[in-house]
Amino acid sequence: MPIKEIIKAKAYELGFSDIGFANFEVLDYEIEKYKEWLANKYNASMEYLERNVDKRYDISLLLDNAKTVIVTATNYFQEKQYSNDDKKGKIARYALGDDYHTVIKNLQKELINQIKQYYPKANFLNYIDTGPILERQWAVRSGVGWQGKNGNVISKKIGSWFFIGIIITDIEFEPGKRMRDYCGTCTKCIEECPTDAIVSPKVVDANKCISYWTIEAKPDLKIPDEITEANPNWMFGCDICQEVCPWNKKHEQAIILKDFLARNNENEIDLKEILNMTKEDYAIRFKNSAIKRAKLESLQRNANSILKKKIK
Repeated sequence: MPIKEIIKAKAYELGFSDIGFANFEVLDYEIEKYKEWLANKYNASMEYLERNVDKRYDISLLLDNAKTVIVTATNYFQEKQYSNDDKKGKIARYALGDDYHTVIKNLQKELINQIKQYYPKANFLNYIDTGPILERQWAVRSGVGWQGKNGNVISKKIGSWFFIGIIITDIEFEPGKRMRDYCGTCTKCIEECPTDAIVSPKVVDANKCISYWTIEAKPDLKIPDEITEANPNWMFGCDICQEVCPWNKKHEQAIILKDFLARNNENEIDLKEILNMTKEDYAIRFKNSAIKRAKLESLQRNANSILKKKIK
């Protein structure tokens, strides 16, 4: 069996849903689109996205003599019905279980160790949302999926409910075949976004995005009234543009890795619990959870925002 096929088999054995390979190239077209996005201030207050643009463009600045970008896709979908209980805040599916940064980085480390058995002198970098990398663009180049109009990468196998992991190596592998765009004329995600955050196909303005305001926006930033009024009780993240996607409805699959199953089978949190939470409570409640991306003060701001809307 060719080594590339052995690597794929090991990836599936570890729990990855898919794996793709892309040859190293500088991202000329993609970086121009990225710079245009930044120029429009669509990154809102996420200034870190403005740094290391040169490395996002040329990953050989991260790993000398980079030859291949290996892309892993890990399904996190689980069928969860969200209530319309005004006393509860919804949590995006990706954050219901253990922190994906830790889980996937460890799995990719295992995969790297397997590859090293065949290439003991090879070099690797292991990333999962932890470096200056255009992950979605590499996922497209690797053949894992195409970029949907909501900006997410969509896989023919599992829809868009997956984490993207990146392994950069100086081993040269045969690249995967790019997948064509299957969105066609569908604009469901654009039409259904309650805050009109998808300003054009594949372009999201974070200033209008519920996920940005409930995760990335710093605690001292007030959520705009128009976002609050349009938000159907999402307290951390938002899944609407994925929930309405016809491709997702057709191809979503049950989760494989138990690490990502909802803790305590919960996909919502009582808003009063958040408001009464101490820093010690927060540290215990969200230990090894992606929810800790938002500080306690941010979660409390989010909870107040939802409750304030209901009081009016």
